[in-house]
Amino acid sequence: MSRIPLTFACGDYDRTRSIAEGTVPVDGVDLNYLRLPVEETFFRMLRHREFEVAEMSLSTYTATLDRAGGLENSPFVAIPVYTSRVFRHGGIFINTEAGIERPSDLVGKRIAMPEMQLTAVVWQRGILADHYGVPLDSATYFTGGEETPGRIEKGKVDVPFDVRPIPEDKTISRMLADGELDALLAPRIPSTFDPKGGTVARLFPDAKAAEQEYFAQTGIFPIMHVVVIRRDVYERAPWVAQSLTKALNIAKKEAHARIYDASALQLMDPWLMVHLEQARTLLGEDFWSYGLGPSDRKVLETFLRYHHEQGLSRTLRAPEEIFAPESLESFII
Repeated sequence: MSRIPLTFACGDYDRTRSIAEGTVPVDGVDLNYLRLPVEETFFRMLRHREFEVAEMSLSTYTATLDRAGGLENSPFVAIPVYTSRVFRHGGIFINTEAGIERPSDLVGKRIAMPEMQLTAVVWQRGILADHYGVPLDSATYFTGGEETPGRIEKGKVDVPFDVRPIPEDKTISRMLADGELDALLAPRIPSTFDPKGGTVARLFPDAKAAEQEYFAQTGIFPIMHVVVIRRDVYERAPWVAQSLTKALNIAKKEAHARIYDASALQLMDPWLMVHLEQARTLLGEDFWSYGLGPSDRKVLETFLRYHHEQGLSRTLRAPEEIFAPESLESFII
């Protein structure tokens, strides 16, 4: 039986390494795994459809579904594999001279972000609105390059808020440090932040404690990225969705076992074993779950609501409406 050659563009993750190295095969597929930075993967997949399979921002994918009128017409079809999950309280920064002592002080401030549609900032705006008394329409938003001038939105957005571009010759990072902006929501740490002190600081000084409290209250470990299959590939071979889902689940389980090895640390974290044990205690044994179980359903329902409330999607979708049906169930013996 002939196998299908597919190129999979994705980050260099512990949870996908067995796929990249070929030790976990994908049934019926000859896989070429490209290790690329996420921004490059997203740009090339969204603009030019260069890869048969790729990881993609959950927000970008949701917006793509909305523009297409649903999954059946979308250029991409996702499977419930979450290559990136990140708590985002630690990605909210402030100018220390802007009079911001608590989250609610963001009301009326100038809040910057690289793009309105970034998954990280969708989560951050939603969390601030739901849990910290910062309504979505209570600030003036600014967008642009965090470290390089001239960044623009990857896709057109039409949101019901006051959104303004920063000057084309300036960067958000520098404007925040100089007091021209009051706060920043972003997935990346600004270069003007110094943990030892300065004019740029985290809104939540103990971000880990804030994120743990958030999880205790909500049970949400935010999903950032999904894996998508190009429409033409999916229509030609719908079984690829299940093959990829199956293989990526196996690779994740192998990674979890591999890094929990005290004989020689897999990552440059001196307290890796302790941190893994703490994560299991606080978040549960399968804290980086894939699929559409009750906990992941809640995470996705919350994100899809945020995306809709923030004007980034016209239709509020249920989680099962955004994934290939073949990837949502498997055989049982």
